[in-house]
Amino acid sequence: MLDGVVPFPPEYAKRYREKGYWADKSLAQEFSVVFSRYADRVAFIDSTRSYTYSDIDKATDRLASNLLSLGLKPLDRVVVQLPNVIEFVILYFALQKIGCIPIAALPSHRYLEVSQFVALSGAVACVSPDRQGDFDFQDMVTRIQKVSPSLKYGIVLGTPQKGFQSLRNLIDAAPESTAQPLDSIRIDPTDPAIFQLSGGTTGIPKLIPRTHNDYAYNSKVAAKVCGIEPQHVLLIILPIAHNLPLACPGIQGFMFQGAKVVLSTSVRAKEICTAVQTHGVTHIKVVPALLIRLLNDPVLSQYDLSSLQVIQSGGQRLQPEVRALSKKLIPSAFIQENFGMSEGMLFFVRRDDPDDVRMETVGSPVSPDDEVRIVDEDGIDVPFGETGEMWCRGPYTLRGYFGVPEYNKNAFSPDGFYKSGDLMRQHPSGRYMVEGRRKDLINRGGEKISAEEIENLILSHPAVKNVACVPIPDPNMGERMCACILLRDNAKLDFEELKNFLIDKEIAKYKLPERLEIMNDFPLSTFGKVSKKKLRELITRKMEAEQAKK
Repeated sequence: MLDGVVPFPPEYAKRYREKGYWADKSLAQEFSVVFSRYADRVAFIDSTRSYTYSDIDKATDRLASNLLSLGLKPLDRVVVQLPNVIEFVILYFALQKIGCIPIAALPSHRYLEVSQFVALSGAVACVSPDRQGDFDFQDMVTRIQKVSPSLKYGIVLGTPQKGFQSLRNLIDAAPESTAQPLDSIRIDPTDPAIFQLSGGTTGIPKLIPRTHNDYAYNSKVAAKVCGIEPQHVLLIILPIAHNLPLACPGIQGFMFQGAKVVLSTSVRAKEICTAVQTHGVTHIKVVPALLIRLLNDPVLSQYDLSSLQVIQSGGQRLQPEVRALSKKLIPSAFIQENFGMSEGMLFFVRRDDPDDVRMETVGSPVSPDDEVRIVDEDGIDVPFGETGEMWCRGPYTLRGYFGVPEYNKNAFSPDGFYKSGDLMRQHPSGRYMVEGRRKDLINRGGEKISAEEIENLILSHPAVKNVACVPIPDPNMGERMCACILLRDNAKLDFEELKNFLIDKEIAKYKLPERLEIMNDFPLSTFGKVSKKKLRELITRKMEAEQAKK
């Protein structure tokens, strides 16, 4: 097992195997059966390109062999920053075939985040576009290589500079005759198949090791609960590397059933509707902010969306009003609320749930062996129906973040429950309702932003004495970030200067504050700490007053 991975305790691993949750197969072995069984079926549509399961199998074989010849080997970590294109899929399964571990980064991540991923994981390669707008990924990778000796390879989708490899060439080129046979590679199914990224509260990201055993089960059980069948068609518009579109049931779950996946790089309503009508899309995954934007776009009425059977919403709570509007405008679609985390645990509302359960809850866990506790601040289970922090463990929920044993001591209970930081309570039906969170995160349209990460960067500005970043309500994104700042004596700072300062720190733009409040003092809790609850309330009241004047 890769050093730094926290294993499942033997007694739990034994139980999960005996119950058939874990097949003790690598993802490469699992999908070898899929590629063979559904060889002639269309697996993916990407813009004007269509790929059968056999096409994907052959392309991943070529890429896997060429990556081995390049120098990659089992357990090497690879940072992946690709958009929703077929090359992501081919790369993902090629890495599985040679036992390399993709790190599920986003194209929006910049030097600060990617350099952290490389340092934490010891990554040997970065795979990215050549450019995105005016941003040069190759320049970023070159700079990271200068401070991270492990990072040997830069691979780009596009035109490679000197010292970089073309991903498309590696996919298309015939392997060398001396290439290592893929069937000679041995992969331990208890090793990570992928590192997902945590939206944790600290300034440094955490890597989530999802093993071959647990990630395959994650997708299979989610597909079963969601009733995925071979004739279904999934449209992917959320970032493809996220846990929800990749595996819950996502690409993996649909592929296990021989279904079809349509990839889109656009979140514009016109392109979404066109894809649904053109390809007979039956399933779509959204975050509430995206669904709200879609429902309020007048183009919706210009398309035939009757093929849609399920709109799966996750990332943040879906308001009942949005659900009701969805049912009115897209009556064919079941609005399926879910709650999940890259760390594992998944809750889904079921089709046969009563109306009040579907309107008010996120449903129940997907596995019979999912264990959920709702506890108070002392870790004691609260009475039924009361609010507390959700702790969980199960056959697809991690037992520890990668390589951070001291952090894990606080993030997990002594008996292995993951302390999610999410506040929940049980509905009278026994299903679960999300009531907020204990973690210091801003949930911007489903993207979790660590307040501490941004606060630490702002504190390095010479004009800033203290800062507290808090979530403020937003009708479309759910939450946006407000930076509340105390300035040093005689110092000045305006919003544009703050944003430019943070952009110079090379962070993803979705992490930038969207409101600045210069304050004389911070409200304190009874323990003398900055009360972010009171700050949120203060800023919210100010925003409401501003809106009333318009």
